[in-house]
Amino acid sequence: LVERKGIPVGIITDTAIVHKAVGLKKNLDETKVESLMTSPLPTIQLAQTSHDALDLMGDLGVRHLIVCDGPKIVGLISARDLLVYFGSVSEPRIGVD
Repeated sequence: LVERKGIPVGIITDTAIVHKAVGLKKNLDETKVESLMTSPLPTIQLAQTSHDALDLMGDLGVRHLIVCDGPKIVGLISARDLLVYFGSVSEPRIGVD
């Protein structure tokens, strides 16, 4: 998380670094955090469903969401987390449809 005066204002992910800095051949020693971060923070409330999280990630074009309980940040969920979860609760399928 990126904070300004103790208040979260953005998030930097490995994907953002690759796309916004390395892919554009920027000098990382001179690249400011602000130019790499996703802002405003993509958030989801703790009470929302995993399907809500997946839909929101798709709508926002992000792979990580900050999880909040009201105004308090309580965690982070990633697209990978959702893939693992959905893979563990799916019925195995055999054969071809």
